[in-house]
Amino acid sequence: MSASLELTQPLQDAIAEAEELIANAPFIDSEADRIEGYEYLAGRIRMALQTAFDYDLEQPLFINPTHQFSKQGLDNPDAIYFNAYLREGVEYVVRGRRGTSADLSFQVMGGAYSADAAATSLMAFDERELDIGPDGSFEFTYVAEQGAKTLIVREVFNDWDTEERGTLTIERPDTLGKPRREPTEDLLRRKYEIAARSLIGSIQTWFAFPHFFQYKEPVNTLTAPASTPGGLSSQFSSIGHYALAEDEAMIVSVPRCDDCTYQAIQVGSDWYASTDYETHQTSLTKAQAVTDDDGVMRFVISERPPGPGGAPVANWLETTGHRTGPIMLRWQQLARALSAADGPVVEIVPVDEVPKHLPGLVGLSTEEYAERIAARQRAVARRMIS
Repeated sequence: MSASLELTQPLQDAIAEAEELIANAPFIDSEADRIEGYEYLAGRIRMALQTAFDYDLEQPLFINPTHQFSKQGLDNPDAIYFNAYLREGVEYVVRGRRGTSADLSFQVMGGAYSADAAATSLMAFDERELDIGPDGSFEFTYVAEQGAKTLIVREVFNDWDTEERGTLTIERPDTLGKPRREPTEDLLRRKYEIAARSLIGSIQTWFAFPHFFQYKEPVNTLTAPASTPGGLSSQFSSIGHYALAEDEAMIVSVPRCDDCTYQAIQVGSDWYASTDYETHQTSLTKAQAVTDDDGVMRFVISERPPGPGGAPVANWLETTGHRTGPIMLRWQQLARALSAADGPVVEIVPVDEVPKHLPGLVGLSTEEYAERIAARQRAVARRMIS
């Protein structure tokens, strides 16, 4: 029997280092936070292995490293993310069939996000710049420019119940039809080393990243809508972070915008990741939310149900045990720029007094709220990728 090649040692060492980073994260406030961190770590390990072993610069493909089992970067519960790695000067052909989602956008990044800085956006556009056929098919060619490293595609859903996914492929015409290179010890060694660096780098990055943006703002406030940093085409966002006691609630009032295909709000965790959006209501789009007669959507962020008599309500965002966390509102495929008047207004009140501040609030029965959650579970199962 031959001796071990010890190819996995760099990854083993990185997992041990990552566990120390997670276990001693500066924002951990309870044992529940630490347990959640270990679940987050599993997603980071999964992402590191996927990005190291699934990609091939000679035979490119789109991979999905961010999803319900691998959360990062305050991932949008309404989005499916695809990444393809690029080589400078190479021609790529992207083909697909446009689904019925609210937005389909493409972005070329130079480098990657790190603990020191955001990645550089080299190009960004959405499907309005594509020539889409009657059957929804499209195709475009891109020659990777200097510095281009990654093509990111986001398919974003406003109505989880009715919108359908499209399809997407990427290929290199110069390597199409050629066999994939055979694995070698040296190649596998490099892949395990890449996975190790990716694991530690991603944890350090997302520990630091919210301090570039969200946590620069005063607590329990939200910014006026502004073009999203990083070059996303036609997206505006409003950001902030909350700190709420168990008996407090944040009321976020924002006008419904009909000049965009997608509008949504979400809360996240201090791991800078989405919280459980399948079996809890931690995000809402304008299609899922109730809009009052004055055209305003009024969301309530709290741990306890904020309705009359402690009942859940339609526009409740559950904090799921997180006393603190980031908040983000997004508007995509906008037909106009937004102003402060389009943005959110925030009020902090005792959770028991929410009905006094929102007198039109109607509570939901336990059965009605359970059906809302069941609908979310069914939609995620149809739409998301595991």
